[in-house]
Parts: sequence; C-alpha cells; structure tokens
Amino acid sequence: MNKFIKPGLAIIAALYITCGAVFAATPDQLYDEVWKIVNKKYYDPSNNSQDWAKWRYRYEHKLKTPEDAYVAIDTMLASLNDPYTRFLPPKEFSEETQSIKGSLKGIGTQIGIRDGNLVIIAPLEDSPAERAGLLADDQILEINGESTKGINIDAAADKIRGEKGTTVTLLIQRKGVPNKLYSIVRDEIEIKSVSTKPPVEASVIPEDIQYIRLSSFISKNAASEIETILNSAENKKGIIIDLRSNPGGLLTNAIYISDMLLKGGVIVSTVDRDRYKSTTRARYNQVTQKPIVVLINKGSASASEILSGALKDNHRATIIGEQSFGKGLVQEINKLPDESGMNITIQRYLTPAGTDIHKKGITPDIVVELTKENVEAKDDVQLKKAIEVLEQMTCLAQENG
Repeated sequence: MNKFIKPGLAIIAALYITCGAVFAATPDQLYDEVWKIVNKKYYDPSNNSQDWAKWRYRYEHKLKTPEDAYVAIDTMLASLNDPYTRFLPPKEFSEETQSIKGSLKGIGTQIGIRDGNLVIIAPLEDSPAERAGLLADDQILEINGESTKGINIDAAADKIRGEKGTTVTLLIQRKGVPNKLYSIVRDEIEIKSVSTKPPVEASVIPEDIQYIRLSSFISKNAASEIETILNSAENKKGIIIDLRSNPGGLLTNAIYISDMLLKGGVIVSTVDRDRYKSTTRARYNQVTQKPIVVLINKGSASASEILSGALKDNHRATIIGEQSFGKGLVQEINKLPDESGMNITIQRYLTPAGTDIHKKGITPDIVVELTKENVEAKDDVQLKKAIEVLEQMTCLAQENG
C-alpha cells in the first residue's frame, strides 16, 4: 500500500508518496499546486466548512518570492484547522527526509498540538529528551524563553531542532508538579525501532516470555526485525509487545506486523473524502499463535493504535495500560516542484470493529496507570501486570490444550 500513518509530529518523518517533477516553479505556480492538491485529496470535502475556491486566486500576481508563497500557503492551509496538514519549506522537507533514513538532529522528542497546547507525545528512546526526564503529555510553555501560545507544530519544531552540541531551553508544565525549566543539549539521534530490552532497568522479564519493545514504526526494517524475533521465540510461552510512547510511522509496518499475528480478519479500514471505504485484511501469514499482551499509554499514537486496535478487535491480544493518544488520520507526503513538501490528511481510519478513534484513543482491556512515584521508583507496574496476565493466559491455554 502506498500510504502511511504519520503522527503529525514534526520530529517524526514518513515515507513520501507522491513526487512532483522538479522544475523552476514561480511563487504563483507553487501556491496553485498546493491548492490543487488540497482540492483533490483532502479528506474533508467541505474543507473545514468553507468555500475552498476563494483561496485559489486570493494572492494572484502578489507573490514575488518563494518566501511570499510559503507564507501564503501556510495561511491557506491554516484555514483547514488541521495540524497534520502542513507545508514544509525545502530545508524542513530535507530534514524530514533525513529522519526517514534513520537519523535526525535535535533532542529526540515527538510533539503535537492538543486542545491548542503544544505537548510532548513521547521522547525517543535513549535521546537527550528522555535522558533529561521529559515525559509524554508534558506541555511546552516556552522555547528559549518565547511563549508557545498559538504556535504551530512546524514553528515549534524549527525552534527545538538544531545542530549537535547546541542547547535548547524548554519550560515544561507537568500535571501535579511546579513548572520546570529544562536545558537540553542537542545531538545527532539514531532512530531505534525494535528492542528486547525493557525501558526500566530494574524490570525483569521471565525467560519463557518474549518481550518486544517497538518505539516507532518509521524504520523500513521494523517489520522484518519483529518477524526475526517472533521466529526465534518458539521456545517462549507468550509475547509482550510494548507500544508505549510509540508515536507511529509507516502504515505498511503496522499492517505487516498485524498480519504476522492474526489468523485472518480485518486489520484496518480507511475512508477518503468521497466516503470510499477500503478494508485491509490479514492474509493468513501468521507467524505465531502464542498468547499476546500489548502495552499502550497516552504516547501511543497512529500506527500504534492501528496495531493495538487490530489485535484488540480480533480478540488476539489483551491490551494493558492507559488510553492511547487518539490520532486516527492518514497523511500523504507530497514533494513539490521547488524541493519543498506538503503533508496532507487524505483519509481517516477505522479499527476492525468500525471504531473511529480520532481524539478518543484505544481503551485498554485492563487499565493500569504509571504514576510519577512509579517512574521515580523505577517500578514498571504496567509491565508487571502484563507479565501477570500473560502467565494467566498461558496457564489457561495449557489447561484447555
């Protein structure tokens, strides 16, 4: 499938889908190209209940430079009131492309807009952000002393990004504690997707349980790495898949991994602007039939929610943890004529049961909250519960076997 789920977070990139031919476009031509893409592909045919035609010639013959076009495009796209549909100037588009290849420069955190506030969705594993103590759901009040009120994702990401060795200062608001200033040294970050090591050092996984931590769906190798682990887990009695603080990535990875774990059934459905519904089903490529527990939290978004929803609705896994982020929209990345790019929401997706989880999230089968005290004590109560439940599932399976 030539589509992907992207969390709409400026630090996480995804495979770009359609590429326009590279030619010397005038500012008017660039602006018009973006207008046509939205007019043809945007998932909401009402374009946020407005007359989209009024935008086409609003700036005709007024755009003298590429920068003029960029400002006009940003203004036009802002009218959609969709933080996931956004324009990326050449530099930002190039940086996004680099992150697809597995590396990026910055502090390693995914950001998003929730209720008009700039929030951290999740810090990347072993990143400066994680080492500094930033957590999912932290609200960023200031970046280098400047308020984030009214800021968009692109502008915020541009302020947070920077060269290795430089410092960015964030004022963080966290529920239940006083606001705190974090000074974080930027670095070059390798994006690691798959690990068999739990995030809390004190956690002990029984030898007969296969633990898999998937921190993102970005890497093209994520699905094959998961398959290798599953194939080597024949001597294990059950599997824990940890999707906590996983902000998403490639839809293809979510589908391939679901396909490895399901014996038939629907994986996900997408609905476009014409209300055309396309359904993807498991192809009977199941790699393992062992019991599965999936861990999610409020930082689990997008492709994480597709995999969780597929396993939950098909009664293939028990979902444990906290309500997920709630990002149920599909973006396509378009490369534009001047090497800039545009991310555009083209579809919404539904879980196998037909549930639209956008702004709602996946509800765990068993709710277990990880408190500040748990984190400070390195007491991963969610993982402990997953081990306990999996032990019960495997015992039950043996009794029925």
